[in-house]
Amino acid sequence: MASTLEPVATIDPSAWVCPLPLRDYPAIVIGHGGGGVLSAELVEHVFLPAFGNAALDALGDAAVLPLAGAEATGRLAFTTDSFVVRPLFFPGGCVGDLAINGTVNDLAMRGARPKWLSAGFILEEGLPMATLGAIVQRMAAAARAAGVQIVAGDTKVVERGHGDGCYINTSGIGVIDAGVEIGPSRARPGDVVLVSGSIGDHGMAIMSVREGLSFESAIVSDCQPLHGLVDAVLSAVPPGAVRVLRDPTRGGLAASLTEIAQASQVGIALDEARIPVHGPVASACELLGLDPMHVANEGKAVAIVDAAAADAALSAMRAHPAGREAARIGVVTAEHPRMLVSRTAIGATRVVAPALGEQLPRIC
Repeated sequence: MASTLEPVATIDPSAWVCPLPLRDYPAIVIGHGGGGVLSAELVEHVFLPAFGNAALDALGDAAVLPLAGAEATGRLAFTTDSFVVRPLFFPGGCVGDLAINGTVNDLAMRGARPKWLSAGFILEEGLPMATLGAIVQRMAAAARAAGVQIVAGDTKVVERGHGDGCYINTSGIGVIDAGVEIGPSRARPGDVVLVSGSIGDHGMAIMSVREGLSFESAIVSDCQPLHGLVDAVLSAVPPGAVRVLRDPTRGGLAASLTEIAQASQVGIALDEARIPVHGPVASACELLGLDPMHVANEGKAVAIVDAAAADAALSAMRAHPAGREAARIGVVTAEHPRMLVSRTAIGATRVVAPALGEQLPRIC
């Protein structure tokens, strides 16, 4: 009798269009979840061939779905995410408010007003009830602050030693108003690249706890909802001026901008000196040998905006509490299509490639 663990069908890596690096990994490794090259290859060669459709193939932070009926003028945005952060509580947040804000932000990155969420809990046997209660209360507070409702859920318990305390899966639904068109393939040469604030805070906040690093100023996660910031920007510029929005979570700024460059078939050029990075974060990255552009964020947005509207969009960001450190960091160009390049502080130019795998495991 065949083992129940055998796959229904055999996947042949040699048949993949661009088989490396996945064919070198006969089993899943931690890097497949890191938001870098390995993650992209997994999606391209395993999931998209099996599940592909127009909504999924766009590879946005959320799928955009039509509303039926002659009276419908808007669309729905739908997203799902899972949160496996370690430790469960970290400076500036916990797995609970991370789950709410991360899902809200994925909807906001398609220009949607977040409305409803589901929450699925995978709990490990032995998790203290007080710890679960604290996570749930933080989730509830984050949902109230974001103006969303948790309307469905599920709970499963796994044996001790198999769940690392608490994993959370969330799905979210939002409403996109008529006339809002935002997606990863809409960047055009001449557009301006904005970021809503300092990068690397979330990843380094978690690593500072894990590694016992201390600095003159504590590193605190930037975990926060961004739909209010997005609303402010959309209200400040003409329709269609905001081309792309992305929250640079796993893989950081480098992965998000590379994905946009590839989806839009354009090049993106950054000025490294303009990218805001807090001093303690820069010090921690230097100590650990990391590039801040590869470090995850949980409360920052990258915006690709028509050049004529860039000043208005930047002002709107800076006027919002979530965007006070917003900066203009680069431009979209017809040169070096599908690539992200950056001018360094000494005037040299370097290609910024996404990380191969997971530099900082279990940060979201």
